[in-house]
Amino acid sequence: MADRYLSLTAPPALAPLLARGALRSPFKRPAPDAAFPRTRLVLPGVRVDLTKLAAYERVCGFPTGEPDLPVTYPHVLGFPLAMRLMSGRDFPLPLLGLVHTSIEITRGAALAADGEYELGVWIAGLAAHRRGTEATVVTELRSRGSAVWESRSTYLARHRTGPGTPPEPPEPREAAGAALPAVAEWSLAGDVGRRYGAASGDRNPIHLHPLTARLFGFPRAIAHGMWTLARCLAAHGADGPAVVRARFRAPVLLPGTVVYGADGSGRFELRGAEGGRVHVEGDVRGN
Repeated sequence: MADRYLSLTAPPALAPLLARGALRSPFKRPAPDAAFPRTRLVLPGVRVDLTKLAAYERVCGFPTGEPDLPVTYPHVLGFPLAMRLMSGRDFPLPLLGLVHTSIEITRGAALAADGEYELGVWIAGLAAHRRGTEATVVTELRSRGSAVWESRSTYLARHRTGPGTPPEPPEPREAAGAALPAVAEWSLAGDVGRRYGAASGDRNPIHLHPLTARLFGFPRAIAHGMWTLARCLAAHGADGPAVVRARFRAPVLLPGTVVYGADGSGRFELRGAEGGRVHVEGDVRGN
C-alpha cells in the first residue's frame, strides 16, 4: 500500500508523460528488489466524457448509450495516473518495452456512466519473473467513499535474471486442454490501434503504424492488450458484480484475423485464425 497520498486537480497530460518515460528508459536499472514510488495518486470529482466513452464503446464493440460503464473503462480513466507513476524518475522499470502481462478486475456493482467518482492509482510492488521484473499497478474507483471497482495489472520489464529466480508457472492452456469452442471470427483492420489510441489516450508507437512498430521489433503494428480484452468482454458480457481475470500471452498483429472462443462456463480466449496461437485468455465470474 502507498505510504503517502497526492491529490491531483486534473488528469495528467499523457503525451508529455510518454515522452518523459521514453527518454528516461535507457537509464533505468530494473530489479525485483529496487526501490519504487510509494505514492498513491488520487483524483477526486471524476466525471466521464460521454463523447469519449462512445468512441471507446464503438472501437471495442460495446453497445453505445448504455447507462453503465463497460467493465474495462475505468482502466482508461486511471491510465494517465498510472503513466505519471511509471514515467517518473523513481520508477525503476523502463517505460519503453514494458509489457502488460495480466489484469484482474473486481467490480462491486454496475457503474453509472453519469456518476461522479474518485480515482486512486498506486504501485503495489515488484516481483521477480523468469524473464525479468514485474510491477503490479493498482487502480481503484470509489463512489461516495466506497470502493466500487479495482484492477491489478502486472507489467513486465524483460532483462537478464540471476540464479534463484522463480520458474514461470505452467501455461493455463496446458492444464485446460483443447482450444475453447469458436464463437466468432473477427477481421481486424490495420487502424484498430490508432482508433483505440484516440479513444483511450494510449498512443504507444507500437500500436499506431507498421514503421513505428518495427522500431521495437514488431513486423506490423500490434493491437493494445486492453483492446483485445475489451473486445472479448463486449462479446462475452460482464454485467453487475463481476471478477474478470485475463492474461495477455501474445501480441495481435494488425491487420489480421482472430477467433473468439468461449465455453459457457465463464472462460474465454482470443486466438489466431491460422495456427490457433492464443493471444488472450481469461474468465469472468460473479463477484
